[in-house]
Amino acid sequence: MNARTAEARSLRDQLWEAVTSRDEYGAAGIVFRALDNGMDAETALLDLIAPVQTKVGTEWAANRLSVAQEHAASAITERVIAALAHHPAHRTPPSLGHITVACVDQEWHSLPARLLAEVLTLRGWRVDFLGAQVPTQHLIAHLHNSGADTVALSSSLPTRLPTAHAAITACQAIGVPVLAGGAAFGHDGRYARLLGANAWAPDARAAARRLADGIPAPDLASGHQQIDDLPHLADQEYTLVARTQHQLIKTVLTQLEDRFPAMAAHTAHQRERTAEDIAHIVEFLTVSLYTDDGDLFTTFITWTADILTARHVPARSLDPALDILATELKDFPRTTRLLDQARFALDRAPTTGPHHGASA
Repeated sequence: MNARTAEARSLRDQLWEAVTSRDEYGAAGIVFRALDNGMDAETALLDLIAPVQTKVGTEWAANRLSVAQEHAASAITERVIAALAHHPAHRTPPSLGHITVACVDQEWHSLPARLLAEVLTLRGWRVDFLGAQVPTQHLIAHLHNSGADTVALSSSLPTRLPTAHAAITACQAIGVPVLAGGAAFGHDGRYARLLGANAWAPDARAAARRLADGIPAPDLASGHQQIDDLPHLADQEYTLVARTQHQLIKTVLTQLEDRFPAMAAHTAHQRERTAEDIAHIVEFLTVSLYTDDGDLFTTFITWTADILTARHVPARSLDPALDILATELKDFPRTTRLLDQARFALDRAPTTGPHHGASA
């Protein structure tokens, strides 16, 4: 390990300690001292702050940070970035094009988009950062008023892909190309391509390079529509299942209570968590129908199994919910295929403990 690598690791360790002990001033001080000692602002953003925030999410998933601790650490990270934005090292006169950076509607994970906005500002772009949960109609109104050259659209949650698709299509319909980014679009950008985005980037540096290369404006004469990207939606399975999501959640919860009388003794918190788990399963099943991608649903189910295991809940507690959904949706062939694939993957996963009813 060379001296520079060792120094970077030490700084990340110090920043981790500060954000997880809720020391906002200490966290900002670590970043500012790094800038004063010669670290450039982009490196501070992407190689110091971003890895620490990634670790926050990883430690939450492993049940080593509570939800409250994760939220507190993330809030400090965002405030440190805001403070860095006003540091003299961050001031770069705009000399390139005009970019709008926004999260899709209902996407509240704004940090990846914020990091991109700051990197683009450092590189000389004029940036409008709209933040989290931007309704598509408001995004389009902003584009009409601002004259931005390109939209950088961010989403971390795959369940927001239908909303992202609508936003991509709407931006293109007024002649503005879309650069997609964030975990929702897949580690290889498969969902960005599936939904017709003009470009995709895996991280902020790659996004900045892609924008510098130039992204051609969409062809307005093509009359492109969402169904052109996803012809399988013509079978109406997605529409029908999406319309019944709330009833499906209620049905699964009711049948679980009938199958496992012990659930009657669950606390209100346990019941709420079980309902949340079921809602997430139904949401991911629905978006997997939208994309017609079984890997999306299977990956979510196996990830959920790992999360439950980390919280000392048997992963096989997912089985009854999947079985009930399979029975309720037996007349939908694509849905049945997705559920069968997920159940097969769960069967092959390691099991811990006896077969219980639902997550606690």
